[in-house]
Amino acid sequence: MRGRWIAVLGLLSLPGTGSAALPQETPSKVPAVRDAPSQGPPLPSVDDWHFLARLDVTTLALLPRNVAGRSEGFAQVSPTLVVDGGAEFGVSLGAPVRLRLWGGERDAGRLRQEDWDSLSDWGQVVRALKWGSDEAPWGIWVGALDSYSLLSGHLVRRYSNRSNPDYHPAGGFLTGTLGALYVEAFASDVLGARLLGAEAEVDLEHVLFGRPPQPGRYTLAVSAVHDVGKGERISPALTLAHLDGTAVVWVRPGFELHLLAGWGGRPGTGSAWGAVAGVGADAETPWLNARLRLEARRQHGGFRQGAFGPDYELARFRAAGPSGRPLAEAPFPDGASAYAEANVGWDAERLGGLVQRHLTLSCAVEAFSWGRVDADGRFALQLFDRNLELAASVLAVGAGQPGTRYLFSGEVRWRFAGKLYALGQGGTLLFPEADGALRPGAYASFGLGVDHAR
Repeated sequence: MRGRWIAVLGLLSLPGTGSAALPQETPSKVPAVRDAPSQGPPLPSVDDWHFLARLDVTTLALLPRNVAGRSEGFAQVSPTLVVDGGAEFGVSLGAPVRLRLWGGERDAGRLRQEDWDSLSDWGQVVRALKWGSDEAPWGIWVGALDSYSLLSGHLVRRYSNRSNPDYHPAGGFLTGTLGALYVEAFASDVLGARLLGAEAEVDLEHVLFGRPPQPGRYTLAVSAVHDVGKGERISPALTLAHLDGTAVVWVRPGFELHLLAGWGGRPGTGSAWGAVAGVGADAETPWLNARLRLEARRQHGGFRQGAFGPDYELARFRAAGPSGRPLAEAPFPDGASAYAEANVGWDAERLGGLVQRHLTLSCAVEAFSWGRVDADGRFALQLFDRNLELAASVLAVGAGQPGTRYLFSGEVRWRFAGKLYALGQGGTLLFPEADGALRPGAYASFGLGVDHAR
């Protein structure tokens, strides 16, 4: 029941529009019993292939949230091609092209230059590429990372590599199983030097007593993540490491309960450390998938769990709070915190891909003993025979303290005539400046789309 990969077609066919879009969910990892691997990730047979072509045409307005700024308007064309080969293979290609209609600097070109001014930005052409699965000895994923967690999640938790509106990298991760060892390695930007990390997990029962009937019940894992600090402007480098232990203590059909504990630190800085202990539960039926986690955490010397989180691509330039410094250099008070996370997918008919769920809900809250609260959440609904789709997301970092950071976004899609649909999006943005400051802005987008699947 270890759900590290999500169904391909639903994920790959999500439209997305780069910076002015709701985040897309990527394959997630949960600490639960891992099924025995198959012989390998074979390519699907001809009968398994499905194709989807989609074109969205919208007007996009980028609006400054201050009087001195200048608004910009674009005609946005977003083509998408999806090739779905079943559970083991799929690819989605396409990127938004924004043509200026009004506003911008005097010498601004017709094409929005910020979308294509670095090698990393060309990664947005690959929306998603998947080969393999969690049930195979190895698997590869390349594309937009959102709500991504590295195995235990105590270093990289709910991370998005596209929260900077002018930075559109393709991230990726590789998973592999060899006997009692499970390894996951990831890069936030496969075309640039940014976040690099890996976690290796050992099945202790397998090591001590041979292959168990239920692999992954008792595991020990070590992880390390390094931010090189390059890619879409320079930021201070940061390295963190963590040790984790997990024990699945109760297993029933469709349900697991596990206990976890861990310790982490900042290599080379002995005074920076943190500890964590908690409990998690996973439930799965044909109609419901739910993952819950509760943790008690301790932070000391500036270290914190989940430092590479949903806000990190902004915090690496300026952390939330009054310091005005990058996260790698910003002070973080000693103290304790309580962390809660829930991920729920439900469908009245049967769970399918991400676009075939009547309800998708994901949220996390961390409350610190010294008065700070961090929270992020998103939900999506499908109504009226799935012809109407509503989605919203919210991020609050540093609530209860000076310098709180908020971001909001929403989206609506209404299919009104077979292959035709109307769509609208809106929300707030933060644009990193050359001096590390974050310039606030907002966006609104409206238009039509058409798709064809076979």
